[in-house]
Amino acid sequence: MLQSNEARLERWERKVEWPLTALAVLFLVAYAWQVFDDHGTMHFSLEIVLWLVWGVFAADYVTRFTLANNKFWFFKTHLFDLAAVVLPMVRQLRVLRLITVITLLNKKFQHKIRQRVSIYVAGVTVIVAFCASLGVLDAERHAENASITTFGDALWWTLTTMSTVGYGDRYPVTAEGRLVAGLLMVGGIALLGVITGTIASWLVEKLRGVEEAEHETVRELKNLRAEIAELRAELNTRSGS
Repeated sequence: MLQSNEARLERWERKVEWPLTALAVLFLVAYAWQVFDDHGTMHFSLEIVLWLVWGVFAADYVTRFTLANNKFWFFKTHLFDLAAVVLPMVRQLRVLRLITVITLLNKKFQHKIRQRVSIYVAGVTVIVAFCASLGVLDAERHAENASITTFGDALWWTLTTMSTVGYGDRYPVTAEGRLVAGLLMVGGIALLGVITGTIASWLVEKLRGVEEAEHETVRELKNLRAEIAELRAELNTRSGS
């Protein structure tokens, strides 16, 4: 029964992998549209789309939790997934809905990190920067004394924060905006750590491959020298006879 549940969980994850990735993209597009078209005619319709997609994400988590053999282990190792589902239910934390997008897209492409380091790093950086810019703009632009009121301001603030420059000309004044800032700071440090570790691992693997190739070349040279020595000995024997 346990093996059956585990197999069903694996089948479920394979089956919903691409649909959930597509929904994550739809989620991001709808949220971006909603932020750019603030209080527009499509605002309510886009909100419905966002909650419907979020409902699918929540249903996926519940399904995987139900199919998991060791539910405590699943709960412990999928805390980020749980946060992505639970936290956006709090209206004051609505921007954390974007965590769901980052989580799903990262799951889809993280297994190709070492094969396509530059593409992965560039993609994650762009997604995190874009999501953070949307989130802080959504939280800040209507606040009193806000310095982040346009997407350009938000993008500039995101770039200075991610790069740890922090000019201080743009900064969040709301609790929600500061929460986005804190997550971006932690995420930026984590991203730099992943990038550094991935590149280091890739370089070590490449160097190991070079060393193995060198050792193979040395072995081949030794074998060739041994064969030459045998041929010389044979020739000397024949000439002596």
